[in-house]
Amino acid sequence: QVQLVESGGGLVQAGGSLRLSCAASGRTSRSYVMGWFRQAPGKEREFVAATTWSGANRIYADSVKGRFTISGDNAKNLVVLQMTSLQVEDTAVYYCAASRGLVAGTERLYDYWGQGTQVTVSS
Repeated sequence: QVQLVESGGGLVQAGGSLRLSCAASGRTSRSYVMGWFRQAPGKEREFVAATTWSGANRIYADSVKGRFTISGDNAKNLVVLQMTSLQVEDTAVYYCAASRGLVAGTERLYDYWGQGTQVTVSS
C-alpha cells in the first residue's frame, strides 16, 4: 500500500500563490507517476498535473499551464504543486494521486489517493 498525505491548502486572494505538498509513504516506487487532481463544488474531479519522480516527463491541464508547476523531491518522497496567479476558478479540493502506469491525466489510471486539501481563492 501507498499512503499519500496532502498539505498546504488554505485561503488566498486572487493573484496570489500557494504551495501544496504530498508526502508519500509505504510501498512507494520511483517508477510511480505522481499526479494532482482537483474537485470543485458541484463538479467532477479533474486532472491538474502529473510527473515522473525524475521530472523528465510532466504534463499539465490547459487551465493551469504556465501558472502551476509540479515537481518531485526524491530524497523526501515529496511531490509539490506550486500554484501562482491563482484564480477564483481554482477553488477546489486538491488531491494527490499515484499511478503504476504511464504519465497521464486519466483518473482511473491512478491507484492511490490522498484525502485532499482545500484551496479557496477569493476575489
